[in-house]
Amino acid sequence: MDLPLSAPAAMETEIRLARPPKAARVSDFVARLQVMQTILGAQHFAVLRVSGHGLPSSRRLTLSLHNWAHDVDGNGRALLGAYGADLLAHLESSMLPLIWEGAGDNQFAESGAEPFTTRLTPHLLPSSGMAFPVRLGAHGNGYVVFTGTFIAPSSDLIIDMHMKSCQVLIDMLAGEEKKLAPSESLSEREIACLQMAGDGCISEAIAENMGLSVHTVNAYLGTATTKLDAVNRIQAIAKAIRLGYIT
Repeated sequence: MDLPLSAPAAMETEIRLARPPKAARVSDFVARLQVMQTILGAQHFAVLRVSGHGLPSSRRLTLSLHNWAHDVDGNGRALLGAYGADLLAHLESSMLPLIWEGAGDNQFAESGAEPFTTRLTPHLLPSSGMAFPVRLGAHGNGYVVFTGTFIAPSSDLIIDMHMKSCQVLIDMLAGEEKKLAPSESLSEREIACLQMAGDGCISEAIAENMGLSVHTVNAYLGTATTKLDAVNRIQAIAKAIRLGYIT
């Protein structure tokens, strides 16, 4: 389900966490999100991803994972219809989690977490909710959303759930990239060169450590960059970390 939404353009520092574990299955992500849902006291979760590039008007949020058993399109359209534009705009300007109160008795309990969150217009949806923003660069941006009739997390829990939400989207992105990765794996020396380059070593230092010529080290880094379908050494290192080749 693709629901087009517009957003302004402005970016701030991106969240970056530790490298992900080896590729996980969809069921693994569902299990992790259900545990987080239970801890928060929510009834449902949804993962929203940003698609589209270039002008802000071409970007939109799409529903990529959820545990709504019934009326998935209706729930997704209601969520994005109520808060989609706000979610996209917020993602461009802040990393604070978003919260909203549902209609009627579905209130978001006050818990002293105001400095760590931003409130949206209340009573637009039947359920209250929290949306944890995640920015990973050109790809993988989005939200992990939890909804329910009564959600009352402490400030410490909000911070912990935000970190876990970031890791979930990092792992999802890594799994997608692994599926698209070249069939030819990196060699041990290519991995070793990338690891040292990622640790901040220049080619001369890598060559000295490995007992190779600088020309050979640059050749290994060049072939690794090609295999990873990266445009330069920096992108190759970042991709190798996400794919689990290096730390």
